[in-house]
Amino acid sequence: FEEIIDKHDAVFLGMGTYTALHGDLPGRDLPGSHKALDYLIGNTRSLGAEVVLYDRERESREDIAAGLAAERGATLVPSYDDPHIIAGQGTVGLELMTQAAAMDAIPDDVVVCCSGGGLVSGCALAVKDIAPATQVFTAEPSAFDDARRSLEAGERLRNPAGGRSICDALQAPTPGVLTFELMRRLLAGGLAVSDDEVRGAMAWAFHHLRLVVEPGGAVALAALLSGRLESRGRTVAIVISGGNVDTDVYCEARERNPGRGPSMNRS
Repeated sequence: FEEIIDKHDAVFLGMGTYTALHGDLPGRDLPGSHKALDYLIGNTRSLGAEVVLYDRERESREDIAAGLAAERGATLVPSYDDPHIIAGQGTVGLELMTQAAAMDAIPDDVVVCCSGGGLVSGCALAVKDIAPATQVFTAEPSAFDDARRSLEAGERLRNPAGGRSICDALQAPTPGVLTFELMRRLLAGGLAVSDDEVRGAMAWAFHHLRLVVEPGGAVALAALLSGRLESRGRTVAIVISGGNVDTDVYCEARERNPGRGPSMNRS
């Protein structure tokens, strides 16, 4: 890990009270739903942040944030492509393995939701340090499966323009430079799921786990429920991350899955 950090001369940056979100620009059809975006913007503003909207297909949030930081003397905190962010998010993997050890279990596979790759690469560092034979996979919405395709190609690929998904938290255009180098070295591959499968996983989490999970946080569960990963006879751990979901989006997921959600093969 230190070798990779030195190679890319990574520096910890931070960003005052500014947040860049893909925005409600005039005449533009937003990914996901307008209400979901309004919900995120409202929550962010309620914490005292200034929200700067941008067009994610034509503008770079990194460039916008860097310009604001330089203009106002703020500190930029990147969302994933930074060693400190990766290390912090990697504590999820450490906690996962600690909980598994308490159950006398060693996961054969670990599935983690992925956007820019900070969470999954951090988790992979922790998991592989404790259990080198454990396989780690990304989980993504099928319209934003850049990590899966990049891992297969052996190079960073971008998502095509115009993609749409209810998983608003997982729409980075391409894996990070540092995160992809870690993913390339540590991961076994990537999994992709549809929005309908994500909705089913959200409903399943409510009925079986009593958890309210946002779409992006449910993709690893969706991958397991939909059979994207062979789990028969294997110990599989998944990361369910985040409950920041608009009420209408959440209710729609439950209404489309009025029973107990998709079944899970427990063999």
